[in-house]
Amino acid sequence: MRVIKWEPFRDVDDVFDRFFAETMRRWPRQANENRAALDWAPAADVSETEAEYLIKADLPEVRKEDVSITVQDGVLTLAGERKQEKREDSEKLHRVERVYGSFARRFALPENADEQGIRAESRDGVILIHIPKAKVVQPQPRQITVQ
Repeated sequence: MRVIKWEPFRDVDDVFDRFFAETMRRWPRQANENRAALDWAPAADVSETEAEYLIKADLPEVRKEDVSITVQDGVLTLAGERKQEKREDSEKLHRVERVYGSFARRFALPENADEQGIRAESRDGVILIHIPKAKVVQPQPRQITVQ
């Protein structure tokens, strides 16, 4: 006689996974494209050194002319668009996982960020945004005479 460990939720998990996988496969194509376009945003890393903050955003196959970086009211906005390649009618697609369309990422700037000194560069599909830290001048103590 063989002992089999009973897992009460194993079958439920399998049914749940299969149901949602099948539902997503049958979802109307246009709805999936619109949802994906709204959900797409580049991955970004934010780091800090003594002199500056650095934002690195992955934007492969996005030309620097298609990227906009703005600063307003202490918020830096990285926006742009990844355009879909023109495909030939004879080309047969088996899978499309990359997302195309407009995107926008917003980053709240810290109080010590120098908004006027922000600069950006594009290198190997990565946008580097350098945000220098403002020089904080410590107020010097002064003597006040009583009148």
